[in-house]
Formats: sequence, structure tokens, C-alpha cells
Amino acid sequence: MSRTEPADPRAARTRARLRAALLDECALRPLAEVGVAALVRRAGVGRATFYVHYDGLEALAVDACADVVRQAVDALHAWRGRPDPVVAPPALREFFTGLEPHAALYRSLLAPGGGGPLGRVLHRDLRARSLAERELAGAADAPLVASAVAATFAGVLADWLHGLLRAGPGEVADQVWQLLVALHRSR
Repeated sequence: MSRTEPADPRAARTRARLRAALLDECALRPLAEVGVAALVRRAGVGRATFYVHYDGLEALAVDACADVVRQAVDALHAWRGRPDPVVAPPALREFFTGLEPHAALYRSLLAPGGGGPLGRVLHRDLRARSLAERELAGAADAPLVASAVAATFAGVLADWLHGLLRAGPGEVADQVWQLLVALHRSR
């Protein structure tokens, strides 16, 4: 994830408290029902402090979910050597299994097909990582495959979270892995 924390440790702590408070609130109710007043009360900060750090709840929500983007990118690149073309790496299976606690929040930020504010962050970060690795390997098709990998993964993840794909976490991990391996081999 390309998020950087402020240099001031107090600001970093405040942002961490706001992120934790949002995740706690979203465990109780959908993001659309979370208010800034309840959020800042839970975080123990003032409303003005919230707006110093974020321009709204969606910006905070995307920041709070940034770890899932980092985990997704890392899980897709967690293998070394020759990948098994059928069974996803354990990190990718663990990633899908670990989404449940905040699945409703992810669904609110990740539209079917992979759009939405979290989808844009996921696509950007995954494409950048894939592009860097393909370029390092000297692949002439690096930009094309990096875009295809990012779009495929974001789309499958979003559709699965929205119930458009019927599969358990391990099964969807294997399926998306097979698609991504095929993309890498297609050129």
C-alpha cells in the first residue's frame, strides 16, 4: 500500500485510533449508518481532529481497509520458484479466508467488477507491483499483463464478496490463481 503515515507520531496515533474506531463501528452496523459523531466518540478525538486527517468517512474507510490491499498484493506475490498452476499459494488462501470479519465494509467500498474507492486502490497497487516484477524479469508484455492481473484479481475479489461467485475461500483462491497463472503464460 502506498499510504504513508504523518511524520508526527501523535498524528499517526490519532489516525490509527480513527481507523480502529471505524472498524469497530462497522462491526456493529454498515458504513452507511456510521456517523462521524459516534466514530469520534469511540476514537476519543474531536470532530475537528477527524477532519484534519480525513475529508470524510469514505476516505477514512479506504485508509482503514488499506491493509487488506497490502495483504492481497503480498498474497499474490508470496510464491517463489515455479508456481503450482492449480493450487493457490497458502498466503492467497489465507487472504480469502481472513476477509470475513470486515466483509460488509469491503463490499461497501469495492463495487462488483472491482470498482469503487477500495477497488481503485487495489488495482493501482497490484498493477504497480505486478509491473515492477514483470519488468524486473524482462517481460516485454509487462504493462499489459500487469493491467490484466490487477483487473482480474480486483474483479474476482469484488464479485466474490458480493456473492456473484459461489465458492468457498479456498476454492475461489484456487480459481483466481489459475486465471492469473494463465494470464502470465498467455504472452
